[in-house]
Amino acid sequence: MQQELIIGCHLSSGKGYEAMAKTAQSIDANTFAFFTRNPRGGAAKAIDPEDIKRFEEACKEAGIDKIVAHGSYTINPCSAKESVREFALQALVDDLARMEHTPVSYTHLTLPTTERV
Repeated sequence: MQQELIIGCHLSSGKGYEAMAKTAQSIDANTFAFFTRNPRGGAAKAIDPEDIKRFEEACKEAGIDKIVAHGSYTINPCSAKESVREFALQALVDDLARMEHTPVSYTHLTLPTTERV
């Protein structure tokens, strides 16, 4: 039994979800990863329900049924600083809630191993 290869790349979410699906389709990708918010900051673009509808249609058309949401590098629940830990919890909760709009997706977190942050 031969399995289908799942091939994609990291795409910018700056132009919205539909744009990511269309870009993936234009390069014959059947998946992609994207940052849920600014990877080195904390800002997250608001979810546009109409963009999500168009995204779902574009993914169906392109055969994209798995995507990876990449969390921000600034999420550090192990920080010695309470404010950093609080931000980490808020960002994680927000990112998971945002991913409810893309139900067949995975979340990737890169957690720091240092307490200097």
